[in-house]
Amino acid sequence: MTRTQRTALVCLLLSCGVSVFLGFYLERNMHDVMLDFKGIYYGTRCLFQHADPYKPGEPLRAYMADGERLLPNEDGLRQNLTWDVYFPAASIFIAPFAMLPWGTAHLLWISFTAGSLIFAAFLIWNSGADFAPIISVGLICLILANSEILFLLGNTAGIVVSLCVVAVWCFLRERFIWAGILCLAFSLAIKPHDAGLVWLYFLLAGGIYRKRALQTLLATTVLAVLAILWVAPIAPHWMQELHSNILTACGLNDPVFASAVRIGPCMIINLQSAIYIFRDDPRVYNLVSYLVCGALLLVWSVSTLRSRFSQRRAWLALAAVVPLTLLVTYHRPYDAKLLLLTVPACALLWSEGKPIRWIALLVTTAGIVSTADIPLTILLTLTRNLHISTVALSGQLLTVLLMRPIPLILLAMAIFYLWLYMRHAPEKGLS
Repeated sequence: MTRTQRTALVCLLLSCGVSVFLGFYLERNMHDVMLDFKGIYYGTRCLFQHADPYKPGEPLRAYMADGERLLPNEDGLRQNLTWDVYFPAASIFIAPFAMLPWGTAHLLWISFTAGSLIFAAFLIWNSGADFAPIISVGLICLILANSEILFLLGNTAGIVVSLCVVAVWCFLRERFIWAGILCLAFSLAIKPHDAGLVWLYFLLAGGIYRKRALQTLLATTVLAVLAILWVAPIAPHWMQELHSNILTACGLNDPVFASAVRIGPCMIINLQSAIYIFRDDPRVYNLVSYLVCGALLLVWSVSTLRSRFSQRRAWLALAAVVPLTLLVTYHRPYDAKLLLLTVPACALLWSEGKPIRWIALLVTTAGIVSTADIPLTILLTLTRNLHISTVALSGQLLTVLLMRPIPLILLAMAIFYLWLYMRHAPEKGLS
């Protein structure tokens, strides 16, 4: 590697090291730790024990059978061990970890999460460094240094985002194509609501990229079929049980119910969580969210279909659709590590030297900082005892700005990059 590459890698390692260290520290001093990984780990262990992981209480039974005990204050862990909300294909990825004892498995999971994040971050820096290496490494380090919750909870988002980023790099660089296809396939299999719109971009981009998207879809289908062949004999009613589990989980993650969390590194960040402040009615905040995000996604899709592919437009397209991904469905700040894919677009605009580069840097930085664990924790501390009446419009606006700023920032980010993506878009066949 060159000296610049070595320096960037050291910065990325140190930034991720901050998150791993703080995550380990918090794990030793808090309850309800690694609860997300425990849920899918013990759900997969149920399959090895020929027990139905989608049947309420079975993952908890497997947990207790390992000699573990549930403390009275571990409500989050009890909830995660009550039902499995992952599709069967996710269990194929988790299976190698579930074969190991918990102590070894969770250390390997943390190590794999950290390693994959650093690798994905370095690939993104490699792309952004073509335009603005310092800007790129600064934004990426902000993301990596604020990933403590990933290591505290063990959520699959760290792996899913990393696999998705690696796939994007492979496709756009046209290197290690089959590795990229497999990475995106696993990303879709584990968390389709994180990687789905990224996959959609390659499908709409046409040409060789549509071929890559279809190959990824085939690989994902193969994974799904293999998983169903494994799960179906053990849990013949898994589809109905999974549907019921997801409905229950959606109720607990409803914007109104989750508002008790207020702002913080575990808050809900989709657009519904801001709109409900103005109208506490699912029919309203869901409809408004889908109309706003749907309209932006429609414009983005048409622009992608009608325009000629280029590396510049690819990064702008991804920078526009990543915030939409986080807005349209249920997401939390750890899913927002997907904002790694917006860094090359910001670096590209910065390298062009136009005044708009400052807006790009401001919008991108705001999106990253607003979803970062440490700033969210600080803001939670500052607003913990703040009570604002939401009866009047002024109180509602203040509540959104102080307690639910992330959806507004992500919406501004999506609109900004979509506007740039559409601006002077060359049509296919034209130069």
